[in-house]
Amino acid sequence: MTFPWHLYLMAAVYIFAGIMHFIKPKAYLRIMPRYIPQPKLMVSLSGITEILLGIGLCVPALKNLSIYGIIAMLVVFLLVHIYMLSGEKASAGIPKWILILRLPLQFGLMYWAYWYLQF
Repeated sequence: MTFPWHLYLMAAVYIFAGIMHFIKPKAYLRIMPRYIPQPKLMVSLSGITEILLGIGLCVPALKNLSIYGIIAMLVVFLLVHIYMLSGEKASAGIPKWILILRLPLQFGLMYWAYWYLQF
């Protein structure tokens, strides 16, 4: 079974994002909410999760499970995006207007993933 090219694009985006957790872990540690325990472990686990879900999108037997996993992951990541709006330090120097725009973007990414359940 072949999937549309944009599903592979989505897979590449998540795989790249996951790899970045290991290339630039400090960037992810800066935005990790302080109430989440073991931030280094969580950055690594979220990176591994993104990589595995991205790969899963390319495997017909795992595609739908990976889509549900991506949607769940994006819901959890909303906690980070909301936390980043809580103050200057939490924002990691990102302008507030960009942080606000990221919230609807998360829902757009969820819809993008959900849309592939029909294929």
